[in-house]
Amino acid sequence: MREAADPGVLLGWYDAHARVLPWRVSPQARARGQRPDPYRIWLSEVMLQQTTVAAVRGYYERFTTLWPTVGALAAAEDAAVMGEWAGLGYYARARNLLKCARVVAGAHGGVFPDTRAGLLALPGIGPYTAAAIAAIAFDRAEVVVDGNVERVMARLFDIRTPLPRAKPALTEAAARLTPRERPGDYAQAVMDLGATICTPRAPACGICPWRAPCAAHAAGVAGDLPARLPRAPKPVRFGHAYVARRSDGAWLLERRPERGLLGGMPGWPGSDWSEAPDPDPDTDPAPAPAPPLAADWHEIGAEARHSFTHFHLRLRVHVARVGLDAVPLRGTFTPHHAFRRSALPTVMRKVFDLAQGAFDNLPQT
Repeated sequence: MREAADPGVLLGWYDAHARVLPWRVSPQARARGQRPDPYRIWLSEVMLQQTTVAAVRGYYERFTTLWPTVGALAAAEDAAVMGEWAGLGYYARARNLLKCARVVAGAHGGVFPDTRAGLLALPGIGPYTAAAIAAIAFDRAEVVVDGNVERVMARLFDIRTPLPRAKPALTEAAARLTPRERPGDYAQAVMDLGATICTPRAPACGICPWRAPCAAHAAGVAGDLPARLPRAPKPVRFGHAYVARRSDGAWLLERRPERGLLGGMPGWPGSDWSEAPDPDPDTDPAPAPAPPLAADWHEIGAEARHSFTHFHLRLRVHVARVGLDAVPLRGTFTPHHAFRRSALPTVMRKVFDLAQGAFDNLPQT
């Protein structure tokens, strides 16, 4: 009969092998009485949603340099925060980041609630994030289940029900192991185990501290878990993007509606996006052109392609030089000195990069 998984064994492993992360208080420092900064734990958890540690490091360091406290972030201009966020994707997170910072600074005196229920009441904080902050920042014995934890639990208990149907069983398994002592360190330990040893492919079972109690290892199926239902292929959407440059160097930009994809972000005016899962090769799948002003538009013959979570996007890029008297139907001209490529979301940067070279071949206005 296999031995039961012991949280203490995992904590011993974590004490020796914890990853060094810029937002983390090491287990040794925590044992000496140092406590994590809830602001930095919250910020890192929001950034890490749907994103890797490697991708987040630079953003986190810039944010905490520019806005070292929740009060500083709450006082920041929306455009500055959205600009620094550009490239991380899922821009609703950045909007909710500001909303949450302002609620904490205004309604809570700059102090984050220290319970899961209190954290859940804040904008943009869902069940996982509330549990993670409560455990890591406040040492609450909350059940923290991210993708790494799901994988560890699926293997440890040999749970073969495919995701996402397996989520309740995986959460229940994680709850059975969550200890009352050092729950914050334990939550990070399971995440580290999944990130460094119990990896998606070729798990390093030979050096795993939980190898002995692992049911999937004993059954020889660790590498096959967690099981997943087949993913449906992503649909493809098509559209037009318009890059206009005025004779004084200003660029025509528009800010997208607050709600929806890329909400609140600046970008190039464009058409609606049409979906054509099985486009007829003899039919143009893109919607009707929708230029934002009257001009001599030139399609550059290249598409800006970008993949979102649920679909692929292909934008046909059009460019035009316009005079100082140009009056746009939508959007506003941004002076050249105020334009920042870095403030654009990734797909709009791709459009800009394609358009830049095309301007060299356009007649001067």
